[in-house]
Amino acid sequence: MQPDLPPTDDTQTRHDQHGRYPQALTVEDFRHNLAAVHARIQAACERAGRDPRDVRLLPVSKTMDESRIRLAYAAGCRLLGENKVQEALRKWEATTDLTDLRWSVIGHLQTNKAKVVARFASEFQALDSLRVAEALDRRLQAEGRSLDVFVQVNTSGEPSKYGLPPEEAAAFVRAMPAFTALRVRGLMTLALFSSEAVRVRQCFVLLRSLREQLRQDAPAGIALDELSMGMSGDFEIAIEEGATVVRVGQAIFGARALPDSHYWPTGE
Repeated sequence: MQPDLPPTDDTQTRHDQHGRYPQALTVEDFRHNLAAVHARIQAACERAGRDPRDVRLLPVSKTMDESRIRLAYAAGCRLLGENKVQEALRKWEATTDLTDLRWSVIGHLQTNKAKVVARFASEFQALDSLRVAEALDRRLQAEGRSLDVFVQVNTSGEPSKYGLPPEEAAAFVRAMPAFTALRVRGLMTLALFSSEAVRVRQCFVLLRSLREQLRQDAPAGIALDELSMGMSGDFEIAIEEGATVVRVGQAIFGARALPDSHYWPTGE
């Protein structure tokens, strides 16, 4: 079990840097940006007394075209995250020649898109509905596949965000063994989008604390080892609070045209 992590209240968010990340337009640009992100990961781990090898970087390629994805691949990226299912499918179909490139779907999923995710995704990080779990499981069984999944929890309490209320997570996790094609790896959350680091940190602390509670009576085979939390503007705080997966887009690919709130799906 991971030890309690020391508070590091002087770590700030970088949400005010939207639009300031330079575009990665060459393989060398991607290598430079990836190195910079890994350096930030290492520094955060050092502050928290953690091993950087325990934190997985998930580059997020949403809104980026195929040419940029191929540059990221050439720079070493082998797993990419996408929010929108149809966008992920298009990119998967366009890059099937990159046989070791895998895709993680990290955005909200409706049941009618479950068959798409079951077809190609290696990971799904936004599971928050038993109906979606059932649809995914049925489609995966038909495909002869299994899928790593994360249970999404709404730790900020914002009605605009997807995810289970924390108080419903235990019952949801207890129901998961019924879906044998789903391999529950851990929990995922989106923190409050705020420059107030203390409020952002509270979201990550809540997810870590919830994970420890759920572990006490989790069903057999559900270890809940992973915590997916933190994006470009706040992943250092997330690491200090126990993140094992950080989802980073703009700090690797460069700034998007509009803020994250515009791109986050609201009902695809």
